[in-house]
Amino acid sequence: MRLRLDNMSDLRRTIGVAVLAAAALWSGLVPTPAASGFEQVRPGYPWSFPRDHASHPGFKTEWWYLTGHLESGGRHFGYQLTFFRSALKGARGADSSRQVYFAHFAVGQLDGGRFRFFEKMSRGGLGVAGASEKDLRVWNGGWRLEGGNGPQRLRAEAAGVALELDLAALKPPTVHGRDRISRKGREPGHASYYYSLTRLDTHGTLWLDGASLPVRGASWMDHEFSSDQLSPQQKGWDWFSVQLSDGTDLMIYRMRLGGGGADPASSGTLIGAGGGKTDLSLAQFRVEPLGTWVSPHTGATYPSGWRLTLPAEGLSLEVIPQLQDQELVTRHSRITYWEGACAVRGTHNGRLVTGQGFVELTGYAGPLRF
Repeated sequence: MRLRLDNMSDLRRTIGVAVLAAAALWSGLVPTPAASGFEQVRPGYPWSFPRDHASHPGFKTEWWYLTGHLESGGRHFGYQLTFFRSALKGARGADSSRQVYFAHFAVGQLDGGRFRFFEKMSRGGLGVAGASEKDLRVWNGGWRLEGGNGPQRLRAEAAGVALELDLAALKPPTVHGRDRISRKGREPGHASYYYSLTRLDTHGTLWLDGASLPVRGASWMDHEFSSDQLSPQQKGWDWFSVQLSDGTDLMIYRMRLGGGGADPASSGTLIGAGGGKTDLSLAQFRVEPLGTWVSPHTGATYPSGWRLTLPAEGLSLEVIPQLQDQELVTRHSRITYWEGACAVRGTHNGRLVTGQGFVELTGYAGPLRF
């Protein structure tokens, strides 16, 4: 793809590529430069932690994604803090001015029904935004995430809402996909390097409308990097993260085709209480919408509520949004998506389970264009 950044509209278009290339982040062994000048994903990548928590500026697109559920005195909140890095043509290194950084921050009051969303966009080169190549340290203005395999800390503040959290991983990193890559399409380049910290013990402080609230809960972290895009046949994706009361965690990545069906490359990962994983192909899970919600902001119709079934694993779950309106309409990247906190209930091998999760829905407010 050829991009010339002669004006602000070109820059916004490039950032739009990055937000949704954020699900187009695709994977590999010892990366090699493609004709575009960016490294490509190849099977057998030699994952190493904490090294791979850091930035990988040889790839075009990268993201660090935190979501979680928090509680304070009987009040319940969901939060999202996401950092994106997108390299422009000719970029050289993480601190180059040819890197664009943007971030999304959202807090939902799950009992009170209010959802608040904020965003930032910065060019690299002046220290305002960046990502370390040595350790987990990424920032955009005053918003930041730092740490690694040990304790992590995040901070964000905007318009009367602030969040400062300490997070400790209760399980080792889970690398998604067979051959150490997460495939997103049938072509070799349609893949990402993708891992998660699926269960992070979380505590800290939420400032909301002048009140300081001590909070505790659980978070989930995704980190993905790649250089390729969605295939032309793909319209968007439905992504699920689930944390169950029996210690099991689940990730499902359902890539949607233009006709509404699922791309055969769709996949998932089941993570046991002890951290062991089972890779899931599309044939091993079912995603059934239970209803719909029409956005008052964009008029888009989203599925709302789902039944997730993994027959071979004895798992059947209902995933229910805790707020209907958790839609993010971004100004800088001009991308609209739904990212929301959900409650979970069901059975696992005949036993009742409850839990919590997040769902991300893209491509419903319009097809993805790169």
